[in-house]
Amino acid sequence: MKIQYKWLVAIAFVAGFFMDLMDITIVNVALPTLAKELNASQTTLEWVVTGYLLSLAIWIPASGWIGDKFGTKKTFLFALAVFTLGSALSSMAGNIQMLVASRVIQGVGGGMMTPVGVAMLFRAFPPEERAAASSILSIPAAAAPAIGPVLGGFLVDFTTWRWIFLVNVPIGIFAFLFAWKVLKEHKEENAGKFDITGFLLAGVGLAFLLYALSSVPVYGPGSVRIIVTGILGAGLLTAALLVESRIKDPILHFSLYKERLFRTTNLVMFFAFALWIGFLFVLPLFLQLQLGHTAFESGLTSGPQALGWIAMAAVASRLYKKIGPRRMVMFGLLGTTIMTFGFIFMNTGVDLWTVRGALFLRGASMAFAVIPIQAAAFANISGAETGRASSIFNTNRQVASSFGTALLGTVLFEMLKGTTSTAGQLLAYHVSFIVAAAMGVIAIIFASTIHDEDAAESMKASTPGPPAH
Repeated sequence: MKIQYKWLVAIAFVAGFFMDLMDITIVNVALPTLAKELNASQTTLEWVVTGYLLSLAIWIPASGWIGDKFGTKKTFLFALAVFTLGSALSSMAGNIQMLVASRVIQGVGGGMMTPVGVAMLFRAFPPEERAAASSILSIPAAAAPAIGPVLGGFLVDFTTWRWIFLVNVPIGIFAFLFAWKVLKEHKEENAGKFDITGFLLAGVGLAFLLYALSSVPVYGPGSVRIIVTGILGAGLLTAALLVESRIKDPILHFSLYKERLFRTTNLVMFFAFALWIGFLFVLPLFLQLQLGHTAFESGLTSGPQALGWIAMAAVASRLYKKIGPRRMVMFGLLGTTIMTFGFIFMNTGVDLWTVRGALFLRGASMAFAVIPIQAAAFANISGAETGRASSIFNTNRQVASSFGTALLGTVLFEMLKGTTSTAGQLLAYHVSFIVAAAMGVIAIIFASTIHDEDAAESMKASTPGPPAH
């Protein structure tokens, strides 16, 4: 029995996407070890994470045009090769400067890999099967951030920090060979010329903005570097918006926001992902620093959240066509918000199985929100616009992740300043959970404005496709 082409695309994409997402969280647990073994200061060490993030930010906006112009297969293979090379170089780093440079190389591959992969996935699945494609997309999105800290903690404790990068190499080689063998090339004849002005304004502006957001928890919201880079980032992105809306072939098609469903789902996704990733930033600190568990125990406790998401992914995909995006997204966000708010009732004596149960339900709820959002977002996007739409969608997701982390990190660390009592520290975490839940409420409000009829193309009955590749 031969496998349909769309499923081959899904396998290639999931391998790359999983590796890319896991790399973001797996490195964090190794930072103390890296500081000690590479004799790095806290300021220099920060660039191990920030260098990757900024490189990612610069290349995400350009990835749509590059895939359309040179072909999605070539671009995806290039991204996989660069990311894998960066991983191998990172594992061999003899000093912190080489590690930072290697992480920047990783970011080039990571920034191009995900948007191009999403575009390939949604082109391979017709509109009426976008919910199924979205459920595939959601599996690495849920599992990778949860597995990263567990695997990272295990590798650092029982082997060497170099394995947190080496683990990507066999995965990357497999994904490259598989994608090279099975993927078909796709180009857009009307990709246009490279928009260098838009690339610089959007890429550099996004890099400045993400640097400011990611550094807020470290330096505080009143830091001069935060204010300056934040203003520069916002200013450059505003200029990008003005310039890109007036030229024929912009690198970021902001005109896609004129489509009501794409605009609304991006707004919902922003606050939903800010809630999701911001909570993931605070949770391990709560489990380790407040409840006194090890990094490995913390990672294992977080695992049920990903299991809940994965368990409900197929269910959410099947229900999408019957219920539609509006009610599903609101229901999923409501469950996620309630489970997030429930953490304010957890104190130092809470049983870990209570935490695991709440996280399982939180992950299950999020599946009912994210899968319909992603399916509906691309419902009215043409095949020719899918690459550019994917760049915008992933840019939005990346900014949302940094915003959520910055907001909750700032609230937590500002409240922890000068607090030595257990009650005061616990209150800081509880207020952070309340702020996270508030973002869920905002997401629900935006979700209530979704019109199911706008998503009609993605809710049609599936039609049989070609049986084989």
